Amino acid sequence: MMTFARGFAAEVRKGLLNLLAGWREVLIQMITFPLFYLLIVLFMGRGQLRTDLLLPVLLGMVALTFIHEQVNRVFWSYLGDIQSGVLEQTYLTPLPSAALILGRQVAAVIAALPTALAVLATGAGAATLQGERMPFDAQVIVPLAAIAVGTCGLALILCGLTLVFKRIEIITQLSVAVYAIVGGTLVPLAAMPDPIAFLSRLVVPIAPGIEAMRDILLGGHSLSTLPTGWGLGWLLAQPLLITAAGVLVFNRLERLAKRRGTLGRY
Repeated sequence: MMTFARGFAAEVRKGLLNLLAGWREVLIQMITFPLFYLLIVLFMGRGQLRTDLLLPVLLGMVALTFIHEQVNRVFWSYLGDIQSGVLEQTYLTPLPSAALILGRQVAAVIAALPTALAVLATGAGAATLQGERMPFDAQVIVPLAAIAVGTCGLALILCGLTLVFKRIEIITQLSVAVYAIVGGTLVPLAAMPDPIAFLSRLVVPIAPGIEAMRDILLGGHSLSTLPTGWGLGWLLAQPLLITAAGVLVFNRLERLAKRRGTLGRY
């Protein structure tokens, strides 16, 4: 237990030190992601920051920014350790791999927050300038937590794939692009074809959370009366199922990589 706790704390500390060391990159992202959000609203509003677009797109953009940062930080840190041989050496120690991956997930969640909050602050500022009030309801914590848990499950799947299948970096970028287009980020799922909305609610980690946030903050609904999506039950169940799938996939591919002796090959 102590080995697990020390290993977990060391991974979190390493992730946060890497975040501080790369503060210039974080600063650039805190500028470019909000600009990207404003450009999207301008594009959708045909050159105008329309008030009916600012807040709905903002909620989707905050979730998209978070999943982009969280998944990419976990994936690239894991890939870096594989390429440098650090990961293979880690498996020669008594440190459980669960402590390693859990520590990375926590550090990545923290590291994703500055950029996501920069987008949120920009959207709130733009809405205020347009005469809109940024709504708040404590119930929104539930969909935000669901998004965080679901993205951790997705990151587990991608890290597991990296152990066995090489050169899959493009998958992380493609997956985020897919979420931006069909994940309900910019356009509500209710306005999309039924098969796409069904698949997005089923497998996209941020889709139920975005719908719930819009219902709560913009529609004034409670968690128990969410009018869009599949309700509170699915909002809670989907991230847990994705995380369970991530644990299963990661464990199986980890055992396969150990059996093949490919933990240090890339």
